[in-house]
Amino acid sequence: MKEQFYQSCKQYGITGDNVWRELMALVKDLPSQLAEIGAGAQVLREAIDLYQACVGFVCESPTEQVLPMLQFVQTRGNCTVYEWRTGSEPTVVERPNLEKAPEKVEEDAIDWGDFGVQVASEGTDSGISVQAAEIDWGISLESDSKETGSDEINWGDMAATDLEITVLETGNQAPEGVARGPDALSLLEYPETRNQFIDELMELEIFLSQRAVEMGEEADILSISQFQLAPAILQGQTKEKMESMMSVLQDLIGQLTSLRMQHLFMILASPRYVDRVMELLQQKLKQSQLLALKKELMVQKQQEVLQEQATLEPRLDLLIEKTKELQKLIEADISKRYNGRPVNLMGTTL
Repeated sequence: MKEQFYQSCKQYGITGDNVWRELMALVKDLPSQLAEIGAGAQVLREAIDLYQACVGFVCESPTEQVLPMLQFVQTRGNCTVYEWRTGSEPTVVERPNLEKAPEKVEEDAIDWGDFGVQVASEGTDSGISVQAAEIDWGISLESDSKETGSDEINWGDMAATDLEITVLETGNQAPEGVARGPDALSLLEYPETRNQFIDELMELEIFLSQRAVEMGEEADILSISQFQLAPAILQGQTKEKMESMMSVLQDLIGQLTSLRMQHLFMILASPRYVDRVMELLQQKLKQSQLLALKKELMVQKQQEVLQEQATLEPRLDLLIEKTKELQKLIEADISKRYNGRPVNLMGTTL
């Protein structure tokens, strides 16, 4: 069980001395690790160009830009979601605090006020009387059929006051140039953009894998004839080069989808996940400590049994000796009764 505890800690990339601090330290280092992965994607320029050229050649018509996320990371790196969404760098980045979980707002802390309503007991059935007349809403409804022939609404001073109404775009409640909330995260930190990045890596990997298979089939005359008029970038490739680019792709995918990274992304999404991880790890450690305590108890009992055995062995030897003497006396007595005939007692275990 203790070995399982350390093995689990190894999967998280920690020693297990202080699980909380070590995990939070890993999360703090996560942006720099993701930045390195984003920088590592720059070596995929040739593979992306190859894929773009192949799509354009096969479709024989202008096509959209393939792998937009990968191509964006090629030029901008692992930038913020704000920059990916708007196309411009933010002037201020307000990253969320990962140290504390969001505090729960208690209902008692909300002061609703009395809204000008007086509640008093006046002996009614419910015991509560609400004087609605005390509420001044600033609106009066007066019917004057002689002058207007319809109801007039008195809006008070609101008609004479210039009001400024600011309408914010849906999902963006931050001023322009300020990256806040999910926009402040990097592309590889935010789940949606990270998933798109991994999907495009896998898409490129499948393309290179298919091209490697096609190049390995020497008898595929149809494939050879199809690519005779292809661009030079498509004709100047070899199977070994395809496999080399695939190796780089698989390494990047492995870094982003490893078990350790999955746990770090879970912690990044919810700091309370650390509590669950700590609970699971501490459970294994407590079980190992309990078994170690049981082992000590068993060793102690073994020592007690050995001491008891050492005490009983001399008594057992004396008992055996006395039993043998008694056996001889019984044999002699029986022999006398049968005129000295030899007698041997059988069935004894001594």
